[in-house]
Amino acid sequence: MPTAPSLDALRHFSVARSLFTPTTLSRAISRLGFVQADPIRAPARAQDLTLRHRVCDYRAGDLEARYARLAIEEDFFVNYGFVPHTLHGLMHPRSARTVWPKARWAQAHEVLDFVRERGVVHPREVDAVFQHGRARNWFGGSSSASTQLLDGMHYRGLLRVARREGGTRCYAVREAAAPPPDRDAAMDAMVDVIVAKYAPLPAASLSQLVMHLSSAAPQWRAERRAALQRARARLPSAHVHGVDWFWPAGERPQQRRHAEAAQADRVRLLAPFDPVVWDRRRFELLWGWAYRFEAYTPAPRRVRGYYALPMLWRDQVIGWANLALRDGRLEADIGHVSGRAPRDAVWRRALDEELAAFQTFLTPRA
Repeated sequence: MPTAPSLDALRHFSVARSLFTPTTLSRAISRLGFVQADPIRAPARAQDLTLRHRVCDYRAGDLEARYARLAIEEDFFVNYGFVPHTLHGLMHPRSARTVWPKARWAQAHEVLDFVRERGVVHPREVDAVFQHGRARNWFGGSSSASTQLLDGMHYRGLLRVARREGGTRCYAVREAAAPPPDRDAAMDAMVDVIVAKYAPLPAASLSQLVMHLSSAAPQWRAERRAALQRARARLPSAHVHGVDWFWPAGERPQQRRHAEAAQADRVRLLAPFDPVVWDRRRFELLWGWAYRFEAYTPAPRRVRGYYALPMLWRDQVIGWANLALRDGRLEADIGHVSGRAPRDAVWRRALDEELAAFQTFLTPRA
């Protein structure tokens, strides 16, 4: 029986395999399998913060600017974000958990005909023509009923996001396609995307993420537990420090190259939803402290800041940074888990390089 990897090896593996050598935007998205999106810009959106470490010469906004030319879709997976066409096809046709009455479907078909005639529509065009009024939203307030209808049509696979204008989704008709011929194979493929992105995964996190597939394919909710059982049986695993860990077939956490890559003299400021730090359970197991996303925490109760970016130094997350762009200059408020910065000139130089790279990332292309 192979020797189980150490916790250090799992930490090196998690950093090295996720923060791969930067490549093209298309290849990076394909390798990640899914890029989580978030509307907060502090000072850039989560999807841009994630891609900047993995795409050559990436600038904030590149994904939105190039979206229409890439083989990707905006859609729900385990969260909302961007997925390659191959993954998108596994999730549709999608049967939403909320059943629409006949009147709602009649509205949807009217709008679908309108979108098909126009090609691409902005929500305000739909609202101007159909005047659906206002409706209660998920947060207890009210919002445009046309926007809510378009959201529902997008989720059900009737529409696709063709592009964004000023951050607003513009829609086109998504032509119907046949469902995957093998349900189990489709579920296993979706699980493999999860594992490839977030590995090595503690068993509890693997279970949690497979259960999140109810967003990706609600029509197969009942199949999730069987898919989880198949994954636990076929994926490589090890029992380390009282926890069962899983990772993709064909990969070896103990390889020396992972340790060498993870311990390079680099500082990286990571998005709160970056795959290296997304799993808070795994984060605490690998780095020994609790990171929490506090944007929705009342200001007096925040510990690290509105949009604190975990700070990875070599293979250790040693603190966080709150960044702001003021008068074109990047300002950084740095915090450390130990209460003080490393007394290391190499670290200081690496931090300066990361902040300079971040400034370039925020600078619009000429």
